[in-house]
Amino acid sequence: MYAPIPPLLLPSSFLLPPKSSMFLPRKFGYTLPNYYCRKERISVMASKAEKEEEKRKKQTLKVTKVDPKPRKGMASVAVNLLEKAFVCLLAADQKGHYYLSGNYAPVQHETPPCSDLRIHGSLPECLNGVFLRVGPNPKFVPVAGYNWIDGDGMIHGLRIKDGKPTYLSRYVKTSRFKQEEYFGRAKFMKIGDLRGLLGFVTILILRLRTVLKVVDVSYGRGTGNTALVYHNGLLLALSEEDKPYVVKVLEDGDLQTLGILDYDKKLSHPFTAHPKIDPLTDEMFTFGYSLSPPYLTYRVISQDGVMQDPVPISITSPVIMHDFAITENYAIFMDLPLYIQPEEMVKGKFVSSFHATKRARIGVLPRYAKDEHTIRWFDLPSCYMTHNANAWEENDEVVLFTCRLESPDLEMLSGPVEEEIGNSKSELYEMRFNLKTGITSQKQLSVPSVDFPRINQSYSGRKQQYVYCTVGNSKIKGIVKFDLQIEPEAGKTMLEVGGNVQGIFELGPRRYGSEAIFVPCQPGVTSDEDDGYLIFFVHDENNGKSEVNVIDAKTMSAEPVAVVELPSRVPYGFHALFLNEEELQKHQAETNH
Repeated sequence: MYAPIPPLLLPSSFLLPPKSSMFLPRKFGYTLPNYYCRKERISVMASKAEKEEEKRKKQTLKVTKVDPKPRKGMASVAVNLLEKAFVCLLAADQKGHYYLSGNYAPVQHETPPCSDLRIHGSLPECLNGVFLRVGPNPKFVPVAGYNWIDGDGMIHGLRIKDGKPTYLSRYVKTSRFKQEEYFGRAKFMKIGDLRGLLGFVTILILRLRTVLKVVDVSYGRGTGNTALVYHNGLLLALSEEDKPYVVKVLEDGDLQTLGILDYDKKLSHPFTAHPKIDPLTDEMFTFGYSLSPPYLTYRVISQDGVMQDPVPISITSPVIMHDFAITENYAIFMDLPLYIQPEEMVKGKFVSSFHATKRARIGVLPRYAKDEHTIRWFDLPSCYMTHNANAWEENDEVVLFTCRLESPDLEMLSGPVEEEIGNSKSELYEMRFNLKTGITSQKQLSVPSVDFPRINQSYSGRKQQYVYCTVGNSKIKGIVKFDLQIEPEAGKTMLEVGGNVQGIFELGPRRYGSEAIFVPCQPGVTSDEDDGYLIFFVHDENNGKSEVNVIDAKTMSAEPVAVVELPSRVPYGFHALFLNEEELQKHQAETNH
């Protein structure tokens, strides 16, 4: 029978030593000719340079330029008139929107980089880099309904270099944004419209515009308004109904939307707003949920940006899965009874609803699984989890720290101005899932209301001690620091220092904040876990001015380390991110090619 010839037995292998062992003959007194060594070194260097250049080319190819082709004309005018007639008929008595009033209202213009800013105190050296926060900022007045998560994504940034800050704000230039800017009005469906008969009409109008090629949905319909993530040198703006948008940070802090990232066309489903980065492997773990089977799809992305094959996960119905978690060996999914049910609009209801009679489920899957066969499901009493702080493994248990709600109401975010808006009360919980016995347990760690938990990201997926949450129902009134290694004090009815509550930074009357990002004094885990600072936006409703606050994360002192006054109002928004100078330089190097 034919057998392949081992490489070492090929005639050519006797002529020259292989590259990997080119210097071995010297051990036996033989020296390669100088011309060969020089040629070999040049060849190796050239090969390395070619590989680097090829990697950069591949990186550039991953970003798809967004160039939609909307059309004006008679079809556009006709659909506009049809839409106006239905809105007059079905939403004539609609009141103003709470999430378009006060400091939820959008700012009318972008702010180019502005460096002449007043600082109280001084900005620590570890804050050299860029602090970014994204949120909804609708460019055009909605036609009818509006939900807070409907607005166009706008990023507010503070570039800090040598202790000097520069502020700016820019829209995420999505396909949706570009098309509505082309028409000069709102054209796309809003979540706030998806109730009752108006919801069906809204869907019909969008389909008409799509079929008649008035709008172009080939690049998706997302807003990029929910969260930001940094991976493989790329900054991504995320909204969970679409693919990621790549945003470039220029040297002066200005922002430029480069396009959509579809991972060389491997990504064909929505991409969560809360992917997880393993700080030790630099891999990114993500998922997407959908209205059609498979309702849930899990993905792993290597440290160099290669997306692995999809892992479909079976769940019975389409749910709103806003977040998930990872540990060193597992990915954790939350099948919670907040369902997407368009058929409920027939009954005059909102498109999503929470079912308090149905149990919640937590799925634990080996994080490199190729299929769903090894997933373990654990039942919990009915609840919803907005955002997870962290997760890790202890012996046979997977431990999850999360912000838990009894009964969420997404329609609340579409409320009118006249009504008092208050979020469902959220509490910090510890949950344990025993992989050996199948037993689950949960423990309440706080009283209401806390959310937007953040940690020192160097400990993501590993056991750690401190969690920083925002405090407040409708608006963020302060920042609280929890110690996960201390038991909570019993009988508490309000958040106050003591037990596992290590400190509370209060913003003061009519002053409201945003998600606080922990920035360590030294990257990694060699120093104290809480040795660093918290940075976040603050708006003062007493005078209408906005600022950036920096506080000491270790002491939670009532006196800020630094306050940066901003030249324009920063509306309340969603999630934030900090890139240090090293990450920023890598990002700029990657996006320059």
